[in-house]
Amino acid sequence: MTLLVYGAYGYTGELIAEEAVDRGVETVVAGRNEVRTEHLGRRLDCESRSFGVGEAPDHLEDVDAVLNCAGPFVDTYEPMVEACLETGTDYLDITGELSVFEAVAERDREAEQADVCLLPGVGFDVVPTDCLAGHLHDRLPGATDLALGFDPSGSVSKGTLASAIEHAGQGGKVRRNGDIVDVPSAHRSRRIDFGRGERNAVAIPWGDVSTAYYTTGIGNVEVYTAMPKAAERALRLGRPVLPLLEVEPVKRTLQSVAQLTVSGPSARQRERGACYVWGEATDGETTVTSRLKTPETYALTVDAATTAAERVLEGDQVGFETPAAAFTPEFVLELDGVEGFHDE
Repeated sequence: MTLLVYGAYGYTGELIAEEAVDRGVETVVAGRNEVRTEHLGRRLDCESRSFGVGEAPDHLEDVDAVLNCAGPFVDTYEPMVEACLETGTDYLDITGELSVFEAVAERDREAEQADVCLLPGVGFDVVPTDCLAGHLHDRLPGATDLALGFDPSGSVSKGTLASAIEHAGQGGKVRRNGDIVDVPSAHRSRRIDFGRGERNAVAIPWGDVSTAYYTTGIGNVEVYTAMPKAAERALRLGRPVLPLLEVEPVKRTLQSVAQLTVSGPSARQRERGACYVWGEATDGETTVTSRLKTPETYALTVDAATTAAERVLEGDQVGFETPAAAFTPEFVLELDGVEGFHDE
C-alpha cells in the first residue's frame, strides 16, 4: 500500500515523510518544486514526484492514499480531492481551515460513490479536540452546547502562519443551532483551566467549529485558545483593519514575509513542548468537563497524521470522516505521550 505525501518538503510535510519512511510505509514524496522534491526523495531513499495540484490525476493512479501537507489548504484541497475522487485514491490532510472542512464534508456522497475516504484534519488540527469532543458526547449524549480549547507552547511553521494569514480577515466563527455564523474577532473570552491553572482564553474560528458538529451532532460549538489579555485587546482594537487582510496583495505580501522569517520549532522544542486541551459539554442541567495533555503540537501532528494514514491504508473507511468518527475518540490516546482523558 502506497502513501503519497504532497507538500513533503515543507516543515511539517518533511517531518511526516520521514516518520512514514521510518515506519516502513511505502512512501512517495511529492510537491511543486522539482529540485526540493528530488533532494528529499534521495535523502529518504524513496520515490519522488514533482507536479502542481492541478496535475494530480496524472500522478495518483498507482498510489492508495494522499496525505496533503501543502497549505494554505484552501488553495490545494479542491484539485487534490477532485483528483482523488477521479482516481479512487483516499485523501487525508493536516488542515485546520474551517472552510476546507465544510467544503470537503459536502463531497461525502461523491466519496461514497467513488469508494474513497475523505479525512481532513489529521494533525493537531483537529485530532485531540475532535477526539475530546467525541469523548464528551459519549459522556453526555444529550448535550446541546460544546466548548473546546487548547493551551499550547512553542512556535509555528511557515505553512501554519500562511494558513492563518489566509483567513485572518474573515473574523470569528461559531456554530449556533447547527449553522456556522460570523462573529467579531475575539468576540468572547472566559477563564479556563486547561490543565495547568486558570488562564484567559479567547474564542477563535478553529476547525472544530466545523468538525465537532459532524462528530457529535451538537449544534452549538465554540473553540477557545489561551491568550493574554493584552493580545485579546489588540485583536479587538484591530477589528477595523481586518478587511485589509482580505485584499490579495496585502495577504500575499504577509505570506511572503512569513516564508522568509519563520522556521518552525526546533527538534528540542518539539521534544520538550506540550499542549493542554480542554472541553466542556452541557445539556443545560448537567455539565461535564474533560482534559488531555499532548506532546508539542507539531510532534503530535507528525504522529497523528502518519498513524491516521496507516489506518486508512489498512482500513475500509469510505466517505467524509472526522478523526474521532473514523477511529473512535480513543484514537488520540493511542498516540505517543498523550495523557487523558481526565474527566470531571
